[in-house]
Amino acid sequence: MIHIYTTPSCVSCRKAKKWFEERNIEYTEKNIFSIKLSKKDLQNILKFTLNGVFDIISNRSKVVSESKLDIEAMTLNELYDFIIENPSALRRPLIFDSENLQIGYNEDDIRMFIPKELKKLMICMNCLEVEECDKLFNMSAEERRKLIKNV
Repeated sequence: MIHIYTTPSCVSCRKAKKWFEERNIEYTEKNIFSIKLSKKDLQNILKFTLNGVFDIISNRSKVVSESKLDIEAMTLNELYDFIIENPSALRRPLIFDSENLQIGYNEDDIRMFIPKELKKLMICMNCLEVEECDKLFNMSAEERRKLIKNV
């Protein structure tokens, strides 16, 4: 399942949700201002990062720039507490599933969330074994084209 952490005023969040909706790809949305993030939520995100919390904190965020915190000097638990109390410190959207994380919206990178079944259909549309693919997917090439047209 794809999860998206968003905020209502975030343009990139709306773009990401629209991208998934246009492709009929299911996702769950958590508005980080409406729900309280937990340490477990943050750990689930951080397991995909290269630079830990530095990848997900927005240095342009007002709360980060005005707090004058020395983020590098903070313990991980202090950082968790800071983010939980100040969710606006996070870059948005945070999009992740069981294998991938995307921070922010990028039209090319978001394709990593296309379900494997749909990727197989896309590959099949380019193969020369059309009749075999019709049997394999139990649908015609035209039906497959309609299904993947927005991807």
